[in-house]
Amino acid sequence: MKKQKYLFLGITFLLSFGLALFVAMSVFPNNPFSKTKAAKTESAIQSKLKNGDIIFQTSQSPQCEAVRIATNSKFSHCGIIYDLDGKWFVFEAVQPVKLTPFDEWIQHGKDNKYVIKRLKNADQVLTPVVVQKMQNYSQQFDGKEYDAYFEWTDNKIYCSELVWKIYKNAAGIELCKLKELKDFNLSDERVQKILKERYGNDIPLDEKVVAPSNLVDSDLLKTIIDNY
Repeated sequence: MKKQKYLFLGITFLLSFGLALFVAMSVFPNNPFSKTKAAKTESAIQSKLKNGDIIFQTSQSPQCEAVRIATNSKFSHCGIIYDLDGKWFVFEAVQPVKLTPFDEWIQHGKDNKYVIKRLKNADQVLTPVVVQKMQNYSQQFDGKEYDAYFEWTDNKIYCSELVWKIYKNAAGIELCKLKELKDFNLSDERVQKILKERYGNDIPLDEKVVAPSNLVDSDLLKTIIDNY
C-alpha cells in the first residue's frame, strides 16, 4: 500500500514539475530554458565571423524603401564587422555613426534577415596589421552624423560610403567603382518624393555615390552567411 502511495506521489510530482516548466517557458519568454537553442545558434553564427566582414540587411523606413527601389536591390543598409575585446560589433553609419552589438544589429533588420560577405582573399590581405589600420581609421567617423544627402564628404557619412572608405583608405582596397546619383533608378514616385524632400528642385545628379547593392555585388567578395 505504501509503495502505491509513494508511486502515486512520485508521478504527481513529475506531472506537476512538467506542467510548471511548460507554463514557465510559455509565459516567461526570457526563461533560460527557452534560450538554450537560440544561444547555441547565435554562438555557431558568430564563430564564423572575421574582422572586416561586411553585413547587409533590409531596413524599414521610407528612405530605405526608396534606396531599394533606386538600386533595384533588397538591401538598404550595411556595416563592417569588428571583434573588440572578444565581442562582435557592427560599425555602422546611422544617427550617429556607432558600434552596435552584432545580435542587436540583426534585430534592426526586416525579419532579422541578413547576408554577410567577405573578401575572397581575406586570409592573405586582412592581416592583423591591416585590420588594426581599418579600426584606427574608423575611429574618426565614430559619433559623426548620418548623411541623409549622400554627399561624398567626410563631414557626415552614410552606411555604404563608410564601408567603402574604410576599405579604400585603410586597406587600400576599392570594393567597387563609384557611381553617380543619376546612374540609379530615380523615376519611381517614391524615390522622387524622397529626392524632393532632400534637395527640392536642385538634385545633385553628378554626385559620387556608392550603394549597398554596389558593395554586395562586388566581385571581390564572397558570401559567408545568407539567411534570406
